Amino acid sequence: MEPRKRNILYDLAGIFLPRRCAGCDQSLIRSEHSICTDCVDDLPRLRGHDDPNNKVEQVFKGRIRLHAASAFLQFNKDGVVQHMLHRLKYRGDPEVGLELGRRMAEDVMKSARFADVDVLLAVPLHPRKQKQRGYNQAQVLVDGMREVWPLREVDTGLLRVVHTSTQTKRSRLARWTNVKAAFQLSDPQALAGAHVLLVDDVVTTGATIEGCAIALADVPDIRISVLACACA
Repeated sequence: MEPRKRNILYDLAGIFLPRRCAGCDQSLIRSEHSICTDCVDDLPRLRGHDDPNNKVEQVFKGRIRLHAASAFLQFNKDGVVQHMLHRLKYRGDPEVGLELGRRMAEDVMKSARFADVDVLLAVPLHPRKQKQRGYNQAQVLVDGMREVWPLREVDTGLLRVVHTSTQTKRSRLARWTNVKAAFQLSDPQALAGAHVLLVDDVVTTGATIEGCAIALADVPDIRISVLACACA
């Protein structure tokens, strides 16, 4: 289809099915992808990738051994980041996850501490929960990241083998107990010697990522780093 005709159809579709910003719910213009320009400009970026004492590093200090840990955005209750992630996780909108993933990669690639990452690895969902949701939101973020940071994929990686109940209202100890044995690595040799970047949507207590890191810890010569879209 000719570009002019395609643009006309795109504009007509926008009249009847307006595209809405995942952050503020305002209408998007043609050049905007899931997030409007105003929300992009106002994203609460943490900018702590090169700081070994950033708030994500503090979450895991003394608990697991990590090469580096960071987050792209600050998560605030009822803020724009919560709106975007809610739309990704609960309203069936993977496009906002892809856009956030692209922006996460552009941001973290500038950091010296993450420059030699070999593998992007999404924190997995249990198959039952993934079937209910339709996709793994962390994998959507990774897919978006790979569009601008084309690192190798791992066919046999981390698996969530225990279906745990929701973490939202649990204490830190209860969250850790809930996930400590939930993960297994199907093929440790696939990650031997690699610098693996574990990617998740939100870090709160860090219990889920801690469970993943425990499952990865016995891989020979592995280095584990963590990147979340947001930190609460």
